[in-house]
Amino acid sequence: MLTPFRKILIANRGEIALRVMRTAKAMGFRTVAVFSEADRDGLHVRGADQAVAIGGSLPGQSYLNIENIIAAARRSGADAVHPGYGFLAENAAFAAACRDAGLIFIGPSPEAIVAMGNKAGAKRLMLAAGVPCIPGYQGEDQSPATLKAEAAKIGFPVMIKASAGGGGRGMRLVETSGQFDGALASAQSEAQGAFGNPEVILEKAVVDPRHIEIQIFADRHGHAIHLGERDCSIQRRHQKVIEEAPSPAVSPDLRAQMGAAAVAAAKAIDYEGAGTLEFLLDSQGRFYFMEMNTRLQVEHPVTEAITGLDLVELQLRVAGGEALPVTQADITFRGHAIEARLCAENTTQGFVPQSGRIALWRAPPALRVEHALESGGEISPYYDSMIAKVISFGETREEARRKLVGGLEDMVALGLHTSQKFLINCLEHRVFAEGGATTGFVGDHGEDLTGAVTHGERSLSLAGVLLYATATGHGMSELAHRLPVAFRFEMDGQPAIANVSLEAGNTFQVAIGEHRHAVHILALDGATVRFEIDGVIETAAYVRDGLLLLVGYRGAAFRIDDLTHAAAAAHDGRARDGKIKALMNGRVMAVQAAVGDLVQAGQPIITLEAMKMEHVHTAPITGRVAAILAELGDQVSIGRLVAEVEPADAAVAADAVK
Repeated sequence: MLTPFRKILIANRGEIALRVMRTAKAMGFRTVAVFSEADRDGLHVRGADQAVAIGGSLPGQSYLNIENIIAAARRSGADAVHPGYGFLAENAAFAAACRDAGLIFIGPSPEAIVAMGNKAGAKRLMLAAGVPCIPGYQGEDQSPATLKAEAAKIGFPVMIKASAGGGGRGMRLVETSGQFDGALASAQSEAQGAFGNPEVILEKAVVDPRHIEIQIFADRHGHAIHLGERDCSIQRRHQKVIEEAPSPAVSPDLRAQMGAAAVAAAKAIDYEGAGTLEFLLDSQGRFYFMEMNTRLQVEHPVTEAITGLDLVELQLRVAGGEALPVTQADITFRGHAIEARLCAENTTQGFVPQSGRIALWRAPPALRVEHALESGGEISPYYDSMIAKVISFGETREEARRKLVGGLEDMVALGLHTSQKFLINCLEHRVFAEGGATTGFVGDHGEDLTGAVTHGERSLSLAGVLLYATATGHGMSELAHRLPVAFRFEMDGQPAIANVSLEAGNTFQVAIGEHRHAVHILALDGATVRFEIDGVIETAAYVRDGLLLLVGYRGAAFRIDDLTHAAAAAHDGRARDGKIKALMNGRVMAVQAAVGDLVQAGQPIITLEAMKMEHVHTAPITGRVAAILAELGDQVSIGRLVAEVEPADAAVAADAVK
C-alpha cells in the first residue's frame, strides 16, 4: 500500500537537517525546518522552504518537545516527518504521536523502536533470533547486590551499559570487583539523567575489539537487505570519531555472515526503513551483537560512497510505501571511504567541549563535507559537540586516507578549539594506516594523538610577521617604516619574543632568540596570507581581532595573544592557585564537596554537563574547600569561577579523606 506525501518536516537541526533537505529537494519534496531561539538564523532554517519556531525554555530541550513539533507540522501543512539522527530519532512516543496525528513517520514503527530501544529487551530478542550476543546479564532485578553478583559470575572485566540509551552515556568499564559499586552508581546516575531510566545491563568486556556495524534496509513488502559494514573502532569516551567502509578486518565471508545476522534481526521485528546493527568483532573473528540503532547513522556517507546509493532517498521511498528498488544481489561495493567527525572540543584537555564564535570557516573544496557552519557563526553549548563531517573516497584505502589527511590540512576552523589536528594525527598514525586500530586505539596512543603542538621557529616567525603586518588593521599598504619591533606574545600559551624588521619589498627579518629567518609576504588579504620562509612558499589563514590573532597553518589552529604592550609577567606554567574555573559552558550536574571539606588534589569537586557529556572538575591542589560558587542546576559560562580550594597541610588533608 502506497502512502504518498509531499511536504517533509525535519525534526532536527544543523548539518543533519541540511543533509535530509538536500535529497528531499532533489526528489521534488517541499521541506520544513524547526528551530529553537538559539538557531533562529541557522543555515538549516534558511535552507528550508518554510521554518517554524518550536520554543522551549532551554534551547537544548526545544527539539525534544513532541507537542510543539507536531503543532509545527500542522501549521506548515507538512504531511511527513523525518527525525534525522539524535534527538527524537529513536523515540517511540514521537513515532506514535506522528502516526496518531496522521503524519508519515520516515522511520520504523513505534513497536520496532520499542523492541530495539531497550538494550536488555533487544538482547533477549536477538538471542531468540539466533544472533550471536556477548555473554552478560540483562535481567529485571536491578538491585546493586544482584548486579554485583552477576558481574562476578560473568567475570571481570565487565561493561556496565545503560539499557535505555547509547552514545557512551551510562557506560563504564569495570576492571575489578572493588571498582564495581562506584562505577555502577555513576553509570546509573548518568543513565537516569540522560534517558530517564537507570536500568543497566552487564556484558563481558571484549578486550581490544573492533566496533563493526552493518547497515540494513527493509520495506513493508517483506524485503530486507544489508549494505555491508562500517568500521567505527576509532572512539573517544565510547563515541565514534573516525569511521570507514569497508572494514580492513572484514573478509567477504565474514561480511556475508554478519550481514545475514543483521537481516535476520530486522526480519525478527518486522522492521521497516534504515537501521544499523552494531557488533563487536574480537581478534579471532568472532562477532557479537551490541545494539540496534533504529535510524539513519551519522556515518552513513561512507556507505553511500562505496555503494553509490543515497540512503535518505531509500528512506523516503520506503516511507512512501515503495518496495526497495534493489535486491541483495544488486549490492556491490567499490573503493574505500573514510569519515572524520570534526568536534568543537579541546583535545589536549580531555576532549572538553567548546562553544563560542567560529571566526573563520572554510571547508576543504575537494571532499564531501556535511556541516552547518559559516564564518562569524556561533557554536552553541546546548547541542552535541560534532560540528562537521569530512568524507573522502578512493579506489584504495590508502588513497582515501591520503585524501582525507590533505582535506583536513586544507580545512580552516578558527575561533575555538576543534579536533582538527587530533583527527590528522589519528589518520597518520602507523597503526591506523596499517589497518590495525581497535577500540583501544585512542587510549593506547593518547599522547601521540592529543598532545599539544610545540611551535617551531617557522610558526613563531610567521606569528611575529603577522602581528607586525596586521597591526594597523589595513594590511601591507600602511607598512611604511623600517624600525625593528620586538613582539612579545603567547602562542597557545607558549611565551615567545620575535624581533621583526621590515626590509625592501615586503620582506621581513625575524629573530627568535639567536636564530634569524627571512619571511617574504607575497599576498595578504585580511583572511589569507601567502608567504615565503627560508625559500619555501606556503599559505595560511588568519583572523586579527584586536590583540588576538588566530592562524590556521598546516592543519592546526593557533591562538596568538599579543602581549607586546601588556605589563611583563612571569610565566610559571600557570601556577595552580586553587581556583576551579568552568572549562566549558555547561549546567551543574553535581556538587561533590562542601565548604570546609579537606580534599586531595584530583578529588572531584563539581561536575558540569555540556554537549551531552559530563565533565568532572577536580581540586587543583590539596587543601580545604574555601568556596563553592555554583549550585546544582546552574548554567555557567566558560571561565567562570565555580569553586576555590585554599592550601592546607597535605598530611592533614590526606588523613581527612581516608
